[in-house]
This record gives sequence, structure tokens and C-alpha cells, in this order.
Amino acid sequence: MKEPARILVVGGGYVGMYTALRLQRKLKRGEAQVIVVDPEPYMTYQPFLPEAAAGSISPRHVVVPLRRILPRCQVVIGEVSSIEHAKRTATVHTLATAEEGAGAIEIHYDELVLAPGSVSRTLPIPGLAEFGIGFKTVEEAIGLRNHVLEQLDIASSTRDPDIRDAALTFVFVGGGYAGVEALGELEDMARYAVRYYHNISPDDLKWVLVEATDRILPEVGAEMGQYAVRELRRRNIDVRLETRLASCEKRVAVLSDGSRLPARTLVWTAGVKAHPVLAATDLPTNDHGRLPCTAALRVEGVEHAWSAGDAAAVPDTTADTPDAVCAPNAQHAVRQAKVLAGNVLAALRDQPLTDYAHRYVGSVASLGLHKGVAHVYGRKLKGYPAWFMHRAYHLSRVPTVNRKARVLAEWTLAGLFKREIVSLGSLENPRGEVALAAGTGRHPEAS
Repeated sequence: MKEPARILVVGGGYVGMYTALRLQRKLKRGEAQVIVVDPEPYMTYQPFLPEAAAGSISPRHVVVPLRRILPRCQVVIGEVSSIEHAKRTATVHTLATAEEGAGAIEIHYDELVLAPGSVSRTLPIPGLAEFGIGFKTVEEAIGLRNHVLEQLDIASSTRDPDIRDAALTFVFVGGGYAGVEALGELEDMARYAVRYYHNISPDDLKWVLVEATDRILPEVGAEMGQYAVRELRRRNIDVRLETRLASCEKRVAVLSDGSRLPARTLVWTAGVKAHPVLAATDLPTNDHGRLPCTAALRVEGVEHAWSAGDAAAVPDTTADTPDAVCAPNAQHAVRQAKVLAGNVLAALRDQPLTDYAHRYVGSVASLGLHKGVAHVYGRKLKGYPAWFMHRAYHLSRVPTVNRKARVLAEWTLAGLFKREIVSLGSLENPRGEVALAAGTGRHPEAS
């Protein structure tokens, strides 16, 4: 009897989850074992993070449990620290190894799918590590929502004008999807929330978008990007193009144009970079730290190693220029995963491989409730039609019928009833009350 092949999938994001999902559907019984390793037990559908931050979608509906959707795969919750492909071995640190105080475990494999995604790209800006807030995970999105609402409480209750102004100033750095959509949704939420504060008006809020290039949302084209800038400025959002963040020490955002903005909120969404685990392998990487791949999604010059998504530099065979590579976005990642899974199966069965080819169809972006921009199949949309297309597209792409139904139900209820405006900041420190009671004698009943 031939031993089943072991397929190791590193990463449970778009590429990792969809590749494993297709493999478990297509593999014959006993043909191969699929092992998925990721630090989190869920896949995050990142396009819904802005709406989760604004309260339009529940946080639990933005994530997809890996064990539920991959019942025929072995899911290991842990972090891959290194890969020695020459020996077909991955070193993994799990929660159990940390508790046991033992060393990392080694997972042996026959085929490797390396899809760890990307991480936030930061710069050595003074104060960024201390005061910057990211926007790449569901935890960061909900933490930012709580933080914004807490700033309204601070501004409402203080008599110090400097503290009030800093609390009501919100600076977002990065004019890509994450920054613009997060800013648009949170500005909408905050403007709605201040109706419940007797001493704060929408005009008291100051929102600033800082972008180093000369336009925002480059994926939707120059014309729609310019419209997005006009729409944001119409809402009294200060858009600073060709401007960089120089410092944010002591909660003061210093910009390259000389501006000094006292702000208690600084959101950093200025791009991503290759995952560090790629540098901890014996596989080749390019100048950007990504894995150079063939059109069949195999790592160049390496057998039994595959990659796609943010971690891979995949040739764009539909582009006019010969050296073009596919953009690291969800549209390519989901489609590459389908081809990748098919090619892994073909390799196991000694069948010919298929090249990945997909012409980019366009992009959609939300600018807040009922506002958006889109450039799809050469057509340009703005306002409500673009916003509706944004929701319809992402509802069709979010994994599982279960999630689709729950998200649609929440959108329907949100249209019928008022927003829920409440900060649950205590979620970030669930033991705080017990620690306080144990240390000071204060009891919850007294609060």
C-alpha cells in the first residue's frame, strides 16, 4: 500500500483556506493528508473589517472557523518559525509547546503550499510603535471602534480644551483600501454617535487622511480616485496628498508639510510587506521578499513547493508587459487558490499543470454608508450604485452560505433599526475587574 502524501498548507487566509477546501473536496480517500497551520483558528474576511469597526456587521461574522469549514483536514493552531524544504520539514510553535515548555514540533511533508499572507509594513517613525493603531485583524478593528467611542466620552466629560481637541482628532495614514474604507465607515459612525452627546457636534470632529502619493485608491483609477477625494472633503475630512507622517511622539502627529496635529488616535494603514516566515526558509525570494513563482504557481526552480497570494510573485500572463506580476489582492488570491489546488492534485497524479491567467476586472470601494466608488469592466460608478455593488460583490465572495445569510440578516436589521453605539473596551481587558477587586477590595456590585 502506498502511503498517503502529506500536504502542508502554511497559512489559513484566502489562499490557504481555499486551497485546503478544494483539496479536501477533490482528493480521493487515502490519497493524501492535508495539514493546515495558522496562528489563528479562523480565516478573516478583511473587506468586512471596516463595517465590523462601524458596527454594521458582528465581529464573529467577519471570520470563518477553519475547523468547521475544513473537517477533513488536520488544523494545527501554531506559528511556523522556519522551513527546511530540502528536508521537507517545518518547525512549528503551538500553544501546547508554550504551556509544556518544550521545544517546537516538526511537521514533515511531501508537498508544501506556502501562503502566510502579509504583515503590516511599518517605518521607523518616532512614536509609531507606542501610539499607532493597525487595521489588519478583527481584533484591531473592534479595538479601534472602542477607542473612537471612548474618545467621544473623554471629549464630552473634560473641561480641558487641549484634551478635548486631541480626543476629537483622528488621523489615518495610508490612502489605500484599508485606510479610506476604515476612515469612511468610522466617520459615519462617529457623526451618528455625537447626536447622543449634548456638548459635541459633528463639526467638532476632525478627520485627517495622510497619503504619501498624489492620489488615493489607485486601484479604482485616477478619475474615481479624484472623486473619492472630493467626496471625503465634502464631508469636511482633511485629505493631505503628497504628505508623510514624520513623527507621532507624545500624541502629536507631525506631518511633512509642517503641520502639528495633537491627536489621541493615529491609525496606520500604509501598506503591507512579505511575511517574515519567508525569510526563514531555504526557498528563493525576490527583492521584495516574495517567492518568485511560475505561472503554474510552483516556486521557481524548486520541486514540491507552491505559493500564491501576497507571499508570491506570480507572472501576470494577461498583462501587456512581460515582467508584470499579479497584484497581491483578494481577487487574484481566491482564483489562484483554485488553480493551485488543481496543480497540487495534478502533480500527485502525474498529470499536466495549468497556468494561472486572470485579467483584472476592476475594483470597488466603500466610502461609508450609501457612498462608494467602483471601476469594474471599464464602467465607472460612484455614490449609492457603487456602494451597493461593493456590498453585493463581497457578500458573494464571503465564504460559506452560513456567513452570507448572517451578514445579509445584519444588514437588513441595520436598515430597519438605529445603530448600536456602545464601547465595549473592557473586552480587551476581561480580567480587569477581578484584578481590581482582588487588589483594592472593590466589588463589582459597588460599581
